[in-house]
Amino acid sequence: MNRWFRFNLHKMLLIVVIASFLAGCETAYYGAMQKVGLHKRDILVSRVEAAMDAQTEAKEQFASALDAFSSVVRVKDSSLKNIYSDLNSAFEESEDRADSVHLRIDAVEDVSEDLFDEWRDELDEYTSAALKRSSEKKLKVTQKRYRSLMRSMRKAESRMEPVLNAFRDQVLYLKHNLNAEAISSLRGELRGIQSDVSRLIKEMESSISNSRSFISHIESS
Repeated sequence: MNRWFRFNLHKMLLIVVIASFLAGCETAYYGAMQKVGLHKRDILVSRVEAAMDAQTEAKEQFASALDAFSSVVRVKDSSLKNIYSDLNSAFEESEDRADSVHLRIDAVEDVSEDLFDEWRDELDEYTSAALKRSSEKKLKVTQKRYRSLMRSMRKAESRMEPVLNAFRDQVLYLKHNLNAEAISSLRGELRGIQSDVSRLIKEMESSISNSRSFISHIESS
């Protein structure tokens, strides 16, 4: 057994061990939740709500950060040093909010896959053909609505990166060019940033609306 093969074998074994550990953790988590009356559908609703809250907070933070960046074009050179730290803080807070959105959407995806797998497996446990058909129909409808929700969430999520990149560029430029040239540069970029933030907010609001609709569907099923 050569060194390359041994290295890759060890790597594969490590991946299997980690995956098994995570699967075991998830199984234990679901088991613990079920003991207190919370099933996967309840966890899914809770995580969609958390993702919706994260998107709402991100939307508000990006709008606030845009206001902060827009104010730069109206200040005098001598004031730039005083506001640089505020702009950097606005950018960093926007990054944090974006990270929260990423994590919350991933969490929704994780539990939804487990829920739908369980739902499909339990279809075979029905003895009533009519009830099985009804449950299978509800599963397909719920999956369809879920896919629409995830497309909406991921689309809104993708809008954050261009805005963050633009914020980061301006913060870096201001950091090293605290003068009229920096203000002029930001003024030239501002319209594009405003357009990106406007699209982001629109997509966020659409995703939040879809989240509410999905939660209503799950709770009424």
